[in-house]
Amino acid sequence: MTPAQLLAVTAHLPAPLAVIDAERLRDNADQLVARAAGTPLRLATKSVRVRAIIEQVLARPGWAGVMTYSLAESLWLSTHGVRDILLAYPTVDRAALAELAASAEHRANITLMVDATAHLELVAAARPTGDVRVCLDVDASLRIGRAHLGVRRSPLRTTTEVVRMAREIAVREGFVLDGLMFYDAQIAGLPDTSPAVRMVKRRSDAELRRRRAEIVAAVNEVAPLRFVNAGGTGSLERTGADPVVTELTAGSGLFAPALFDRYDAFEAHPAAFFALDVVRKPAPAIATCFSGGFVASGPPGASRQPRPVWPSGLRLRGSEGAGEVQTPVRGRGARRLRAGDRVLFRHAKAGEMCERFDTVALVEAGAARTALTYRGEGRDFG
Repeated sequence: MTPAQLLAVTAHLPAPLAVIDAERLRDNADQLVARAAGTPLRLATKSVRVRAIIEQVLARPGWAGVMTYSLAESLWLSTHGVRDILLAYPTVDRAALAELAASAEHRANITLMVDATAHLELVAAARPTGDVRVCLDVDASLRIGRAHLGVRRSPLRTTTEVVRMAREIAVREGFVLDGLMFYDAQIAGLPDTSPAVRMVKRRSDAELRRRRAEIVAAVNEVAPLRFVNAGGTGSLERTGADPVVTELTAGSGLFAPALFDRYDAFEAHPAAFFALDVVRKPAPAIATCFSGGFVASGPPGASRQPRPVWPSGLRLRGSEGAGEVQTPVRGRGARRLRAGDRVLFRHAKAGEMCERFDTVALVEAGAARTALTYRGEGRDFG
């Protein structure tokens, strides 16, 4: 649907309002599967944070399992029937670990992420009544001399380091090494904005293929792996072509937020928006919207600001940006706006938008229905 149609269908709902084009979201889910070219996709829940949407996507062909961002979230989803849950980050949540340790069902559904013996010791201290499945997070960044290109995650990088940790898991009672994860943030999360970026991606992909193959082969000698997880929305074609990768992760591509607009391998089709009401006109070419300070995480800068997309010809004011209580927009599109009109925005990232709303309006076939976000279900996972 067009932005104007989305606003028309949801005009009866109060703003600020999160709006999801349900038809476009399904198309995006299928496009991600096509890009994965036969490699199963694991759904990154932090890029959605709406349980109804997670369940709908998991029911589609090509999708299997979820990647969560919190152990408390993992336990909650497991309670609601979600299976094959991979926690993407190590946890030190002792209460959640105790709940996991006491439940055979949760232990069967959830794989914890670890990259140090301290993580194993925290799990052991919870006194699990059966085996706990764990996955090793392997650093997938690119190193060029002293330069570190990518995110700072796991301390495990070399084959020797990973195998040493795998052996530590193998000799500890109560643990099963379930898989390996390689998240290539410098490929998956970096738009193709210049020849230099493209060169970094090619070089990183080649280096990762060599190192990943060696690590996977060596770890399989220690313990048979159920899965090797890698990739993200921005790297499905590259990473999925690696024969040692058994599954890919995607999530942001469902909503297609603004940070995913400039990739060579695919065209983003936005499915998620938020609408704000115009409350005043301080000048003919400026309209002030209520609320809207929904700035994305990451390095501060213009790319993390929300982007006005309807009416066309709007931009944020550089001296104010998106504000806690009011967000002024300016440009030729503002001249036609009056108090009571609505402006449609895109968030820079995906699921973060849903932390600001209790519900989202799912628009389909000219009608809107609401679905609860994590927040709307009373769940705050940090």
